[in-house]
Amino acid sequence: MEGTVAVLVDGDNMGVRHAQTILHEAQDLGPAAIRRVYANAAKSGWEDAPEYRLIHAGGGKNAADILLAIEAMELALVRGLQTFVIATSDGDFSHLAHKLRELGAVVVGVGEEKAPMGFRAACGQFRVISGALISLAENRSCKPTTMDINIRNLIASHSSNGSGMTIVSLGPKMSTRHGTRISAFPEKTWRAYFLARPSLYDLDPRGPEARVRFKPQGFVQAA
Repeated sequence: MEGTVAVLVDGDNMGVRHAQTILHEAQDLGPAAIRRVYANAAKSGWEDAPEYRLIHAGGGKNAADILLAIEAMELALVRGLQTFVIATSDGDFSHLAHKLRELGAVVVGVGEEKAPMGFRAACGQFRVISGALISLAENRSCKPTTMDINIRNLIASHSSNGSGMTIVSLGPKMSTRHGTRISAFPEKTWRAYFLARPSLYDLDPRGPEARVRFKPQGFVQAA
């Protein structure tokens, strides 16, 4: 599997809001044919990132860390992968990064500012994404598109006293009224779309009745 990049995400440590930015950081290394997130699937929210394979590690202490490390070593020793992107801000992965580099692999760490220096130094490269992610989200959301205006108007027509609109009902109405299918967009799901635009939308935690609300201040320039 020479040339293949394995993107391995510590999903209990990294939020789904970083999903696209992690892939962006990996794109210059080669084709990211392996994209895995290790997390407690019941709590992670990573099911909203369909471009990744979500691997349920269970709810045990350090379960995601252990499974990620095991599979990284299997990919290196059995399948011969030579390039790894490890997305985490957890210093416990320093040992894994050292071992992979001893085996001749290229290791790129991707994490937030809080990532400890030990993990950063253990990787061949370390890329900080928190600032980049915020800039990307703000750049995308500070200029509402025509679709965002349609979403705002739809939410406004179905909201009472600022309660917003259920996410599950918004999708079908956007499809019927405007021919908009979220599956055609990079985010793939409405929740991921809203999470990527924090200055435009506010939404409830996951659930069948979860609602989304628009932030009026984000649409001022579109008024």
